[in-house]
Amino acid sequence: MARKKLFQYVGDTPIIPISAKILAIFIVLILLSNFMTNLLSINLSQKQKNVLTNQLLVNQLKEMYITAGNQYQIYSYSKNKDECLEALKKSVSSSFTQDNSCAMAFDRTGKILFFSSNRAGRTLDLFKDKETLEKLNADFDAGINQGSVTFDFGDGEFFGIYKYHNDWNCYFVRAESRADNQREMYTVIGITAAIILALTVVFVFLGTFMLNKVFVNIKGITKSLYDMQQRQQLEVINIDDAPNDDITYLAASFNSLSVSVNNLLTTFQKFVSKDVVNKAYSNHAITLEGNQRELTMLFSDIKSFTYRTETLGNDIIDVLNVHYNKVIHAVHQSNGVVGSIIGDAILAVFGTETSSAEKSIKSIESAWEITNVTAELREKMAARRKEIEKKRKLTASELRVYEAVLLDIGVGIDGGTVFYGNIGSDEHMANTVIGDKVNSASRLEGLTRVYHLPVIVSDYIKKEAESISKRYKFYEIDTVQVKGKTEGKKIYYPIDTFVQGSAALSEKFEIYEGGLKAYYKGDWSKARKMFKQADMEVCEVFLERMGRKSAPAKWSGIWTMTTK
Repeated sequence: MARKKLFQYVGDTPIIPISAKILAIFIVLILLSNFMTNLLSINLSQKQKNVLTNQLLVNQLKEMYITAGNQYQIYSYSKNKDECLEALKKSVSSSFTQDNSCAMAFDRTGKILFFSSNRAGRTLDLFKDKETLEKLNADFDAGINQGSVTFDFGDGEFFGIYKYHNDWNCYFVRAESRADNQREMYTVIGITAAIILALTVVFVFLGTFMLNKVFVNIKGITKSLYDMQQRQQLEVINIDDAPNDDITYLAASFNSLSVSVNNLLTTFQKFVSKDVVNKAYSNHAITLEGNQRELTMLFSDIKSFTYRTETLGNDIIDVLNVHYNKVIHAVHQSNGVVGSIIGDAILAVFGTETSSAEKSIKSIESAWEITNVTAELREKMAARRKEIEKKRKLTASELRVYEAVLLDIGVGIDGGTVFYGNIGSDEHMANTVIGDKVNSASRLEGLTRVYHLPVIVSDYIKKEAESISKRYKFYEIDTVQVKGKTEGKKIYYPIDTFVQGSAALSEKFEIYEGGLKAYYKGDWSKARKMFKQADMEVCEVFLERMGRKSAPAKWSGIWTMTTK
């Protein structure tokens, strides 16, 4: 019969279970911990009386208050005040437990009715803490006749409970010395802290020494796995100097899978949005599912793309990659996800991870960042042209290429309820967003070409952004009935008030809005004057639209678009 081996082997190498090492260490530490804990409990059990901090003060005051009421009834019949007060003092003093425990009663002037203290020789004729007395009287005038109180006899602070007795017309107070209450507590805390600190130092030293020896390999593996998880990228764990235990064996098994899986994971991350990656990571699966969500959609398109494609040919791909590298980064920086890239257009979605009004703010931030990085690219191209022209002039074909790479974009943003999820089949699926608001974002982008503005947003975006932030100032541009719709829709231009020059631009748009109001009312003569005064490119759209004519009969103020 073959002898049963104590450990599993890989070849001639035994795999020592890490659990056996951990168990052995914990047994020793637990035994030591229990022994020392019990020893501390025995030695300090008598000093656990620090719970006297607020012991029975409320109940004792209640008993004193009832006794005072009873003694007042006796006094009403006997007329022997001193005897009643002496009986009250005797009853109260029986509850004293600390060196300076005391009870008293005094009227609103501070005159003492009776005073009883556990401290021999202490007497009191007048309550001398005027500040506390004034506070008690102020509270009494405000209708508060009971509560907690702190005062000072001159040799230390006291704390306690009081209640005003209407029969005796006095404040009845049951109090303890704070010094008495804290003395034993500090002593016990000091001793306990010193012992615990000393034992902790010893155990930390011993535990650190032993665990570092045992877990030196695990720490390296754990750190590698943690770094991989943070980067969402698999790598090979370095186990060159690892001991021959089961953790090392698991790390070796992990490494055998890591190389092939890493390529698949990297590819997967580049083709799907961040929220899909997160769901796949947490649920370990992706299914055909979706639901109605409140989201914000951003649609960006490159203007004159046909001309650029014809001019650049296959080189348009390189230009697009440079452009999208900046654009997609801007979307991700604002917590958005890329819904789709269709040639020269990109659809970004905001609010997929946390649906809140912030999604509209983030979409506007992203829109302006996309606009800015595109402008920076044009500036770099212009700087490059200047460098070349210092040496020679550009040829006609080079000028066409230069004009083609000066990308210009428009951004439209709308939001609302849409379908968001995965569609397709079990063999092939795509993450998408579907709904009228998606189409609306595309139409708003198209209107940027009409009104010569880089960004146009809907009323939904305006209201949601204004509900949580004052950063963006929204100016109404027009009321438009786009093709395929039966109702007019207000469109807005968002100005970032944090950007230098926004104040001057806002002044022009204030004039512009005045002209727009006149335009809506049908006072086109006044509208023309104000649009000319505003002197912006968007004003030319209305001046050309109105010409020298007057507003038509039954003018609604809504402009109907004949193209998408």
